[in-house]
Amino acid sequence: MKSGPLRGLRVVELAGLAPAPFAATLLADLGADVVRVDRAKPGADVLGIAGDPLMRGRRTIGVDTKRPEGVEVVLRLAERADVFIEGFRPGVAERMGLGPEDVHARNPRVVYGRLTGWGQDGPLATAAGHDINYAGIAGALEPVGRAGERPVPPLNLLADFAGGGMLLALGILAALHERTGSGRGQVVDAAMVDGAALLTTQLHGMRAAGMWPGERGTNFLDGGAPFYDTYETADGKYVAVGAIEMRFWADLVKVLDLADEDLPVHVNPAEWPRLREILAEAIGKHTRDELVARAEGTDACLTPVLSPWEAAEHPHNAARGTFVDIGGVVQPAPAPRFDRTPPDVPEPPHEKGADTAEVLAELGYDAPTLDSLRASAVIA
Repeated sequence: MKSGPLRGLRVVELAGLAPAPFAATLLADLGADVVRVDRAKPGADVLGIAGDPLMRGRRTIGVDTKRPEGVEVVLRLAERADVFIEGFRPGVAERMGLGPEDVHARNPRVVYGRLTGWGQDGPLATAAGHDINYAGIAGALEPVGRAGERPVPPLNLLADFAGGGMLLALGILAALHERTGSGRGQVVDAAMVDGAALLTTQLHGMRAAGMWPGERGTNFLDGGAPFYDTYETADGKYVAVGAIEMRFWADLVKVLDLADEDLPVHVNPAEWPRLREILAEAIGKHTRDELVARAEGTDACLTPVLSPWEAAEHPHNAARGTFVDIGGVVQPAPAPRFDRTPPDVPEPPHEKGADTAEVLAELGYDAPTLDSLRASAVIA
């Protein structure tokens, strides 16, 4: 068994696209025994990439879930599981014979986690969509971008991962906690539009309090304030400045060799255009690394803007082991951290279907039955 706070937890994951696998990865990272159900024919599976970090740390079986014998394999897995995860459109799992009623008929203690874009109900429930669509109607996309310009998609981080996979993992853990008292599983309906909306909670409070008065790109936290923005350096790279509080602003002024008495009041929006020009000019005189060195040991809140590939080399991340090498691929390490039950470094992704015989043997399938299922292409 693996180490970690979720050691001993058994999870069945139906193979899908990024958000649901991310939820399973979070559970696997923390010690859960996750079995991923992939297609019986690996060559036909176009849902992932070779060595995908989202597939790390779990076993994988290849099963044809369009065949009754394949569905039975998955249901037998569910009999021994604590958690069952699927990320299909509403109704798909039910048509497969692997919906919540099917699984709970075999194991009423299972927490059945399902992740969709729009949720299990509502006018858009069965519509197609991606992160950009869910974040768009949730109000999470519109505020991101420069003033007078169109909204900019922040990759697919808002809905797919933060508002999707991470929300599902949280919901699963909440349902597991409830089960300790009730003894019963339940369905966790995680919708990416709900999660993306949840991420904007503070914005609604700021708006109600009059602290978010302007349009996109003109407010405190959206690049409108010159003391909370990114700036280009002399070498064409960038630094991030987050000097909101007065004491942090005072340190930034010193780092940039500016005379505070000659500067506009930094929290006065009317002065922001002029202040932005002053900061841009001062920052543009130095390279990124020069500025970072000048800010070291201060509270200027000036840091480098690193690419995902540079981030692993930053001294702070290196000291904390924020990134790890798994199977030759540098990637983020499991998080958060635990002082008594730290998780293992995850195993590299297994080839799809590689663990079929091992997992099915644990379910009680004997060698002749496995040979028969393999010969009829029910399993990989």
